[in-house]
Amino acid sequence: MNLRLSAVALVAATAIGPTPLPAADYHHVHLTATDAAAAVRWYTEHMGCEDVGREDACSIGNVWIIFFEREPSAGSVGSGVDHIGFSYEDLDAKMAGWQAAGVTILNEVRDIPGLFKLAFIEDPWGTKIEAVEDHEDLGFHHIHLSTPDPEGTLAWYQDVFGGEADQMKGRLNGVRFGRVWLLASLARDGDPEPTQGRSLDHLGFGFPDLDAAAVEIKAKGVDFVMEPRDYTTPAGVEIRISFVLGPDGVFIEVVQPAS
Repeated sequence: MNLRLSAVALVAATAIGPTPLPAADYHHVHLTATDAAAAVRWYTEHMGCEDVGREDACSIGNVWIIFFEREPSAGSVGSGVDHIGFSYEDLDAKMAGWQAAGVTILNEVRDIPGLFKLAFIEDPWGTKIEAVEDHEDLGFHHIHLSTPDPEGTLAWYQDVFGGEADQMKGRLNGVRFGRVWLLASLARDGDPEPTQGRSLDHLGFGFPDLDAAAVEIKAKGVDFVMEPRDYTTPAGVEIRISFVLGPDGVFIEVVQPAS
């Protein structure tokens, strides 16, 4: 009887399958600038980022902005990640401050009915930034991909990293990772270029157990450009990191942050 019950339990457990991994957290965006410390100061002064005790990084909410110190090969536009987005309580006031400070303005503030106010600026190293006034989601707001297949690309990110398929304000399809949106628009100027080496070098997702996540990610047919390994940050913090390549040449770091 005990053996029979054990066999039944084993069949039931096999049918249920292993407990799925939790969805990834959106962890960081890694930018490129000729002077990392100057870039940290710029994002702290103009974008509302906060000091994290590193000369090459700052944060906004739970999202880190990290900088490689070198000359970017090109700006973000034209790659698989067109721009990143930040949300503010009063966009008109932010725009006035940017104009007074000489920040590069790509598009002035405009109000999109049923969505929110938005504008576009550019950092000094070529990364396009959308600024929005979304009172439901302040801080680091979104990543906007450029791809020949927006629906398929969003499905890939949700399959690999989890997240929740949703519609922003009931209008824009996206995938949510906590409070960060991943959006995608149709590339209009041919196939996007790879991100690596440009002003926006790569995206970063975090799992609490990178090795377990790597097994599951590989099972989905995704190859690792760099297998998980230990890494000591410039601040002396021990983490684990790895890299994969996403659709349209988007370079993606998958990390296990310090516990």
